[in-house]
Formats: sequence, structure tokens, C-alpha cells
Amino acid sequence: MCAIIDNDVVAQAFGDKITPAGRAFRDSLDQGKLQLVVGGLLVDELDQNGTSRKWRAIASPYGRVHTVARRHVEPLTSQLRTENSCVSNDEHVIALAQVSGARLLVSNDLDLHVDFKNKGLIDGPRGKVFSTHKLTSFTRGHRDLLDDSTLCDMAK
Repeated sequence: MCAIIDNDVVAQAFGDKITPAGRAFRDSLDQGKLQLVVGGLLVDELDQNGTSRKWRAIASPYGRVHTVARRHVEPLTSQLRTENSCVSNDEHVIALAQVSGARLLVSNDLDLHVDFKNKGLIDGPRGKVFSTHKLTSFTRGHRDLLDDSTLCDMAK
């Protein structure tokens, strides 16, 4: 399964603000149950968190991280901006999901949730959101998302 983590919650899994849900997400990455997808501007954002940057450097050779080249993400990001397709200002995250096939988003950005669940932007399968906006505890809903093997189509 493939997931994208938004910069607004990276400290919950990598940093000094680790939450129970963030720990469970990180454990899924560490155990190889989940693959983190990064690319484009999101790499720059995530690299501001030193722990995330170091984890990716260590985890990449073990297949825990899939990095999409900027040349694949940035043109689509620009197109989404030009078309004013998104409610959020995170066209780069939507573009990364479209290019990579990742269908699980870890984020607390409510506008980005709207975009990620928008069938016109993310489909085949639809995007799902792992959020700690309301609860930072690790819930059954979070567990179900981490166990959902349909949330990635890396063949795209």
C-alpha cells in the first residue's frame, strides 16, 4: 500500500510531536506494510523536518520510499494550478497522487481532504484520508486504512 504524508502532520510521525496515530503510521512504514510516496515540491516541504529526511535516506534502499521524479509531478502541478482545480493550495500533493497511484493521504488539512476525496481529481480507486484532526489516538478507522491494500496502483 502507498501513502503520501502532508507536511502539516509530518511531525506526528517524524519529530517531537509524535501521536499514537502517527506512531502507528510510522510503524507501518518501518515494517514494510506501507510505502511512502514523495516527489516534487513535497520533498522540499518534508525535508524541512530533519527526522523525516534522515528516515527517508535510510529507508529508501529497503523499498520503504518511492520517489517520483520532479519532471513527472511538476507539469501536472502547474496544470492543476492553471485550471484552478483544487480547493486547497496543495496542487503538488494531488499531482503526486495522480502520477504515482497513491490513494492514502495522511493529513489534517481539511481543504486538501476535499481535493483528495474529489472523484474528478483522484479516482481508480478513490482517495482516502488518514487524519488526526479530531482524534490523535489510533482508532479502528486508522487501522482499517493502514490495512487497506487497494490504496495503491503503482502501475500508473
